Amino acid sequence: MNALFDLPLLGILLCCAAYTFGTWLNKKTGWVMLNPFLIAMLMCMAFLQLTGMSLEQFNRGASILQFFLIPATCAIAVSIYRQRKLLGAYFLPVVLGCLVSSLVSIGASYVLGFLFGLDEVMVASTVPSSVTAPIAIDIAVGRGGIVPIAILCVAITGIAGAIFSPTLIKLFNITDPVEMGVAIGASSHVLGTSKALELGEVQGAMSGIAIGISGIITVFLSLLI
Repeated sequence: MNALFDLPLLGILLCCAAYTFGTWLNKKTGWVMLNPFLIAMLMCMAFLQLTGMSLEQFNRGASILQFFLIPATCAIAVSIYRQRKLLGAYFLPVVLGCLVSSLVSIGASYVLGFLFGLDEVMVASTVPSSVTAPIAIDIAVGRGGIVPIAILCVAITGIAGAIFSPTLIKLFNITDPVEMGVAIGASSHVLGTSKALELGEVQGAMSGIAIGISGIITVFLSLLI
């Protein structure tokens, strides 16, 4: 069995199969809580727990998928380019919105860290939770945080945004597509943007723009705090 677990291909196949099943289940049921990424993550965790496969063995193949994080993020540039005129018209409000979002996210990390008695390392790991994974990893490393915890926080934030953003949009009666996109991208990065793209191209483009701006702002703020 260990020989099978040592095959890099197993980790990749497991991730792809779990995500495919999660996508099928989400479409079949129509339940927003059954997010494909969340289902895939839970299935992979269950597989490791039940089979005894180590995280190191799993990552020999699964880590290859991390290579696609940056290209996937950059691919959003297509929608951004198509909406470049709209960005020019709303540039200042978008930047200010991303600034407020970054300040709230970082501030929440420190407040919750204080309330729960977390040490500096744990707080440093949660600070970049609202930015995309490639940026979050660099911020966590630079502040002495724990990368796996930072990635977990990013995943939780993204999943929450993808699941709850449509409900929150309805709850607060947000009708402007620019506002929808900026709010989703600034708070729940790429995973949230996948939901914004389902709402419309303008929402997806503005969400993609918010990812980049929020990432840059968070990097600078993390250097100052």
